[in-house]
Amino acid sequence: MNALKEWATVVRALESGEQTVLLRKGGILETASGFVIESKKFLLFPTYEHQAFDNIKPQFHAHLEFVKNHVPPQGTNTIASYAEVLAESDIKSEKTIGRLADFHIWSDSYVKTRMGWMPQKAMKAIFLKTYRIPDITITLKPEYQGCKSWIDINANLESGRPVLGESEIASRLEKFKEIVS
Repeated sequence: MNALKEWATVVRALESGEQTVLLRKGGILETASGFVIESKKFLLFPTYEHQAFDNIKPQFHAHLEFVKNHVPPQGTNTIASYAEVLAESDIKSEKTIGRLADFHIWSDSYVKTRMGWMPQKAMKAIFLKTYRIPDITITLKPEYQGCKSWIDINANLESGRPVLGESEIASRLEKFKEIVS
């Protein structure tokens, strides 16, 4: 099954329901195509590089502190959630991206930096419904390494429990669509 590599801090925010939107342009290895959604349902693969307090809004620093203190054992990773894409939009307007601030934990300065990387490419805003699943511990393989967004993991997806109720997801999704339309 496909898995999306994302900061462990962001995965934690998705799993808590505090974040519902990802803003992506792609990894360094995806400069030609930019970010492409390869699957509408995917595992969330937490990564532990490139995270810093400056890149996260202060009210979410506890997530990063937790992640720093709970790194999986060397050579393994733990997956505890999957996500389903409910909506997506390509956005070039900084104003529109700014209006999505309530949907994610990234600091304004980090979002601006991401917007400035490959400025000719739009930022992909992806609204997700996240599900918690029983922890899956996997052995890290060489092909999981590198600055790429998607990896293939040989793991069966168990049914999960949505982290937000249907009415809350519907309300947030409606607001998201109003902003990006």
